Amino acid sequence: MSHSTKLITFFLTNLLLTLAVSGQSLTPQNATIKSELIKPESYQMKWLMLQDSTEMQLAVITTEIQQMADESLFITKVNMPNATMEWVDSTIVKSENLAPIYHSSHNQSRDMVINFGETITGFHLDKKTNEKIVLNEKPTELYFDSNSYQHLIRWLPLVENYTKTISIFDFNPVKKTGFLNAIIKSVVSDTFLINGSNREVWKVLVVDGISDYKVLSTFFIDKDTRELLKQEIEMPGRKMVMELMDN
Repeated sequence: MSHSTKLITFFLTNLLLTLAVSGQSLTPQNATIKSELIKPESYQMKWLMLQDSTEMQLAVITTEIQQMADESLFITKVNMPNATMEWVDSTIVKSENLAPIYHSSHNQSRDMVINFGETITGFHLDKKTNEKIVLNEKPTELYFDSNSYQHLIRWLPLVENYTKTISIFDFNPVKKTGFLNAIIKSVVSDTFLINGSNREVWKVLVVDGISDYKVLSTFFIDKDTRELLKQEIEMPGRKMVMELMDN
């Protein structure tokens, strides 16, 4: 690819992202969410890494959704073969609009806790260095928790050519902490073969500021049940896939 072609590609990519961000972002206060689709469920996905012609299973991810009065709890457990402890994430949101309330994440490398409110508070503890970073931030805009927006996508009023920018808050002392965007770049109607039968799905392409918009995630979501059947994550030189396992 010539230097001029690279510049044109770079310009067009950033122009498209700018146009997507320039519209009104989705927040808990203005998002139309099909909350009737949020129900107690439990499912498992295989987490695979694909590189060249090699496929390697990294983990099994178990997701459980519980409903507690007007709140929803998302519990994600990542079971890696060689890990000394299970990776467990817990996220609490308001069921009505997925407004963030609480998030915690615990694994063998670090502990993290976030409490959402008028002030966002919490901490990140690196278990290897014992370094603790305290979070205390005053929100400057409305937002979803970055740990719940993947669930949010399932329950949006998806249609062909749907595009939206989602306002999120991400706490990551290693890279950056603050208010970012997740961008639904496109939604197309597709079919997906699973367990020998074709399912009608929404194929949803998403990028976000957590990865500087360089990593493309593709969600395959059942049109009727809004089950997540598969997620693909494409990054330079490799690809990760999460596939629904038989219950």
